Order: sequence, then C-alpha cells, then structure tokens
Amino acid sequence: MEIFIEYAQEKNLDWKEFKATLVSSSLGERRPIDDDERIKAMVANANLMITARLNGKLIGVARSVTDGVFCTYLSDLFVDKTYQKQGIGKELIRYTKNATPQAKLILLSAPKAVDYYPRIGMTHHAHAYTLDSPDDLV
Repeated sequence: MEIFIEYAQEKNLDWKEFKATLVSSSLGERRPIDDDERIKAMVANANLMITARLNGKLIGVARSVTDGVFCTYLSDLFVDKTYQKQGIGKELIRYTKNATPQAKLILLSAPKAVDYYPRIGMTHHAHAYTLDSPDDLV
C-alpha cells in the first residue's frame, strides 16, 4: 500500500494541532511546549507554514518567517517521530524553498539534526550568530 502524503501551504494552521505534532517530534524538547501563549504566537506570527498530512492528520511542519524575495528563515522543521526517516522533512524544505524561490533559505540546526542537512544537499554556513538578551551585548 502506497502512502500518500499531502503537502500544502496553510495560512490558518490550528495552534493546538501544531503543538501536538511538535510534541510528537524530537524538536518538542527544544521548544516552549508548556507555554501555550508562546506557541500560539509562534503559529500566528509565522508567514509561511508548510504542512505534511497523512489522511488529514498533521505529521510534519516547516514554519518560516520570510520577506519572500531575499531570505526565508526556516525556524521550525519537525516530523512526528512515527513518520521520520521517510523523506518528509526534505519535502517540507523543498516546498518551503519553492514557495519563495528568490529567497535564500536559512535555518539553525537542532543539535540532533546537524548531520542531516548536509546529507540532503544543504550548505553549512560558519558565520551564524545568536543573541538571547540585549544585556549580552558588550
């Protein structure tokens, strides 16, 4: 039996469905899953949400912020653990890139996924920086 996964851009993804799938993925441990207000805001403020569904069930998400022409920051990429290692993450990336073809796709890898991205053809960039608090600036 062939599995048919439907990929789509969803503008009104339900935050509870997003959260449930996030919790079912390995990325949930690195996101504020106990803070519903932050999860709601994460969903509401993303302007590009690509989903993977199997028989209507949400099994994967690529959540991005983009200007559509210069950069697309793919801030969350996750697939329910039950469906991992089937190419779903790669397809979510492909759909994200196709939605903003002129823009450079940028992501910061979770530690567990750092070896995944080069294997699927993404280029490592050594010059990324993060800042958690303005108080950290010297």
